[in-house]
Amino acid sequence: MSVQTGIVMLNLGGPATLDEVGPFLVRLFADREIIQLPLQAWLGPFIARRRTAAVQENYRLIGGGSPILRWTTIQGEGMIRWLDRLSPATAPHRFYVAFRYAPPFSEDALRQMQADGVQRAVAFTQYPQFSCATTGSSLNELWRAARRLGLSNAFSWSVIDRWPTHPGFIEAMTRSVQLGLEQFPAAERDNVLLLFSAHSLPLKIIDRGDPYPQEIGASVQAVMERLGFAYEYLLAYQSAVGPVRWLGPQTEQVIKQLGAQGRRNVLVVPIAFTSDHIETLAEIDHEYGELAHRVGITNFKRVPALNDDENFQRTLADLVADHLASGRNHSRQYPLRCPGCTSDQCRNLLNPVASPESVELAHNSQLRL
Repeated sequence: MSVQTGIVMLNLGGPATLDEVGPFLVRLFADREIIQLPLQAWLGPFIARRRTAAVQENYRLIGGGSPILRWTTIQGEGMIRWLDRLSPATAPHRFYVAFRYAPPFSEDALRQMQADGVQRAVAFTQYPQFSCATTGSSLNELWRAARRLGLSNAFSWSVIDRWPTHPGFIEAMTRSVQLGLEQFPAAERDNVLLLFSAHSLPLKIIDRGDPYPQEIGASVQAVMERLGFAYEYLLAYQSAVGPVRWLGPQTEQVIKQLGAQGRRNVLVVPIAFTSDHIETLAEIDHEYGELAHRVGITNFKRVPALNDDENFQRTLADLVADHLASGRNHSRQYPLRCPGCTSDQCRNLLNPVASPESVELAHNSQLRL
């Protein structure tokens, strides 16, 4: 039976083995949509080579490779089980993984979709909060890959481009916080500080008007509302690399400052990540955990990732089912380009499913190409 609707799950990805770390970093530092360097064709590979050994050691700490493909596969399988029941009119559905910097790439997903006979396709970002450097970069690469393969008109597309305050996502993150709090002695829980941590971005991207900071803030606010603002909380950003200025405050620095203030109970909430990978398992658990111990934070914990949470899989299915039923091809915000944007690729939609807003978006995209 051919697949009627294909759901492409977009994410950054991660190296599955230690040998894949170098190529992964080369692709990452070559992407000018996430980081712009002087003489990037030379400096990008140079930085990648310099960082490879250290990053390999981090992956060795978590078992020799990233688990993100395994968790994305589990989440996709659960999503499809729900989706076939929630939206029988668009079934059968199948999910396809398209990572930006590690296999499987966009080309891999598109070739399999063609082989499966997919007609209707949904590009579904796995970044809840939109940024040009994450969702935007992944979508741009998906459209480029389709053109490279001669598949520009093979599928009718729509996109789920953001979901920072979706009730199911907020409920899932709230449950994770509640589970995380159970790691603390009952007598200490009222004194726990929630440290929300999100992946940082270069300030050059933020200064163009990228919506990422406000969407991260919206997610944090929604979770805290769900918790009744019962705990003190902060927001910080992690994973800054390279010789450019990044959005802060940096999570590492905040941990040092909290230790200096005498805080003893800190629960980290990775608000932008929907599964475990290097940033949670190595950076937060190992690197930040050791730092917290050194600065006197005696109870430093992290909330469990959503990984194989069945309720979260239902949330993913709800997002897609609602999107398909809406008849819309994207969010209201998607066509809005950053005020300082100079790229001719942003906010495109390849071969969109017919709708009034998609006709206008496709027209505008053609004018820029």
